[in-house]
Amino acid sequence: MESSSRPSSRHQQLTRLAETVLQPGFVGTTVPDWVRRRIAGGLTSVVLFGRNIVDPEQVARLTAELRAENRDLIIAIDEEAGDVTRLEAWTGASRPGNLALGAVDDVDLTESVARDIGRELHAAGISLNYAPSADVNSNPLNPVIGARSFGARTDVVSRHTAAWVRGLQSAGVAACAKHFPGHGDTSVDSHHGLPRVTASAEEIAATALPPFVAAMEAGVRVVMTAHLLAPAYDAELPATLSPRILVDLLRGELGFDGLVVTDGIEMRAVTARYGIDGATVRAVTGGADAVCVGGEHAGEATFDQLTDALVQAVLDGTLPEARINEAAARVAEFAAWSGSRTRAVATDDAASDIGLVAARRALRVSTEQGRDSVLPLVGAPHVVELSPTMNLAVDGQTPWGVAAPLSDLLPGTTSVRLTEADLMGAGDLTEPGDMAAAADLLDRKVLDPAAERSLVVVVRDAARHGWMSAAMARLLGSRPDAVVVEMGVPNGAAPGAVHLVTHGATRVSGVAAAEFLAGRR
Repeated sequence: MESSSRPSSRHQQLTRLAETVLQPGFVGTTVPDWVRRRIAGGLTSVVLFGRNIVDPEQVARLTAELRAENRDLIIAIDEEAGDVTRLEAWTGASRPGNLALGAVDDVDLTESVARDIGRELHAAGISLNYAPSADVNSNPLNPVIGARSFGARTDVVSRHTAAWVRGLQSAGVAACAKHFPGHGDTSVDSHHGLPRVTASAEEIAATALPPFVAAMEAGVRVVMTAHLLAPAYDAELPATLSPRILVDLLRGELGFDGLVVTDGIEMRAVTARYGIDGATVRAVTGGADAVCVGGEHAGEATFDQLTDALVQAVLDGTLPEARINEAAARVAEFAAWSGSRTRAVATDDAASDIGLVAARRALRVSTEQGRDSVLPLVGAPHVVELSPTMNLAVDGQTPWGVAAPLSDLLPGTTSVRLTEADLMGAGDLTEPGDMAAAADLLDRKVLDPAAERSLVVVVRDAARHGWMSAAMARLLGSRPDAVVVEMGVPNGAAPGAVHLVTHGATRVSGVAAAEFLAGRR
C-alpha cells in the first residue's frame, strides 16, 4: 500500500509533464545541483543567458555537463547577434544584427552570417536559438524591436527571415521565428507593460504575418509568441495566452506544426495581470508547448512554483490533461530531432570574417555639401558617445561604440560617454531655465576637449530619445563640422558635416565605422 505522504503516481506523472514543458534558466557557469536533479527527473530544456557564459570553451564544457544527464536535452539561447548577444555579451558581437543585414539586402550574405552563428552555437553544444526576429519594425519609435528587425518593409523582412532560418538550421541548430504575430507595430516594451496592436486582421495579415509564413516555408522548427494584445484576433488575452492566436491562427490558418515557445514568461506584459504562475498555466492552456523562464527569475523556487501551478491546474481542470500531454509530446519530439542534429552535423570551426564583411557593407554615409574634406579624420579626434538606457533584451554590459576601435587606429583619440542621467543631473535640455547647466556640461566634457580637433558624435536611436537629439543639436550648433555616427535606427535626417549610419551598435559595426572614419577602408 502506497504511503499517503508520498506523491501519487498520477502526481508524479503530471510533475514530469510539467517539467517537460518548462524551459528554465539558471545562475552560474557550471550546472547547479537543482538543475542536474531536474534533468534526471524529466526536465527536457534549459536556457543559457549571458550570465552563464565566459568563453566558447567554458560553454562547451557546460553543455557537455548538462547533456551528461540527457543527451537529447534542449539547450537554448537568445543569440540574435547584433545588439542582442549572449555568447559575446562581455566582448560585443562580432556580427552585425538584422537591421544591418536588411540594409545590405543580400540574402546570400544573411544566410552566410546565420550559418556562421549556427556553427559557433553548434560547436558550443547549443541546439535551439531564439532567433531570428521576424518582426516588421513598422513603428520607427518601437522601444524594444528597432535594430533587431531586418527593417520596416514586409518584403525585406520576409526574405531575410527565410535566409536566416536556412543558414542557421544548415549548421544543425534550430531557428525560432519571433515574436508572433508580430511585435514591430508597437510602442510599449513588453518587459514593462502590455503592448497593443491596433491594426485590423487584414492589415496584420498583409504586413506582420508574411515573415512568419516565409520562416515556415524555410522549415523553421520553432515559433516564439509575443506578449501583446491584438484585438483584431483576441480583445482579452495577450497572444502568448490566446488560443485564437496560437491555435486558430498559427496552427489552423497558417498550418504551423512545430514547437511553440513563449517569450520570457516573467515579463510584466503577462505577469502584471496574471502573475507568473497564472501566465504559465494560461500559456500552456492557450496553445504554447514550452514556457521560457529565467531571464529575471532563475532560481529553483520559481521552477518549483511553475511546476506546481501546472500540476494543480490539471488536477482542478483548469488545464486539460490532453493539452499538457500534447505540449510535452511536441517538446519530446523536438528534443529527439535537435539531439540527432547536435550529434550528427559536423562543424567547420575555421575562423570567419563574414561579420566584419557584413558590417562594412551595411555602412551608409551622407556628406554635407562642401564638407568632403572632413574625412578621413586628420589626427586623433575627440569622441562623445550619447548612451541610452537599454531595454532588457539587450545586455547593458555589452560593449558598443566607436571610441575604442577608433583609438586603436588613431592613437591619442580621447572620448567621453554621457547618459541621460548625466545630462538631466546638470539640467533639462528641454527646459530653457535648465539649459545653461546642461550646456556647461557639454562644453566641459565635449567641446573644450575637442578644441582644435575633429569631433565625432556617436548616438544610438537618437530619434527615440529627446534628450539625445537635444544634446546632439547643441553640439552641432557649436561644431557644425562634427561627424555624427548613428548606431541605431536611422530616421531619415542626416545631421552633421558627415553622417554615418551603421544600422546597429555591435562591436563589429563600431570597427567598420572606425575604419571608415580613419580612412582605412
